[in-house]
Amino acid sequence: MRTFVLRARAASTDSQKLLASVGKDAHAEILAHTLMNAVFVAQSHRPDVVVYLVLESTQDYSRTIRFEPDAMHDIGGFDERALLGKIARALDASRGMAKEEAREVESGVGVRTVAFERLVQELAAGHQLFVMDPKGTPIREQPFQDNPCFLLTDHIPMPKKSFNSLERIGAKKLTLGSKMLFASQCVVLIHHELDQR
Repeated sequence: MRTFVLRARAASTDSQKLLASVGKDAHAEILAHTLMNAVFVAQSHRPDVVVYLVLESTQDYSRTIRFEPDAMHDIGGFDERALLGKIARALDASRGMAKEEAREVESGVGVRTVAFERLVQELAAGHQLFVMDPKGTPIREQPFQDNPCFLLTDHIPMPKKSFNSLERIGAKKLTLGSKMLFASQCVVLIHHELDQR
């Protein structure tokens, strides 16, 4: 199983604001592009992949949307509009939820009012955690176990204090090279590296 977590610090938890922010400063399209590259291959989807999108621009609680393509009956297309529509529907389903509550939106899609830090603590129990960092171990030199989990961010870098808390729970720094890449590009390169092994 490969797991990807995208921490979208600028992404609104209000579905209308999120959809209106495509192509603007919040760059909501990063969510769709990362989901697209994590889940799809030509004429199919990847088995054994889970994607978590953590949206943090909120009036109350962060929203974590989980996508499990193996369980999804109708992905509804792999274009940006279709994927952002799935995200928006999950946000609409989360209205009125209390802290750390969970709801199934449809088969293979769920939403929780849980923060990035809490999600990653839970994932640490069953996954080998990796956080992308230019000073990390080059991906070609890194051994991987059965359940790697890759922690990515939108255009806003991970705060330094987050790096410290991630290291405390065992996350290792991993690099894909000296250039800063989009999260969606990181996903493609990670998949490619793991596919070769």
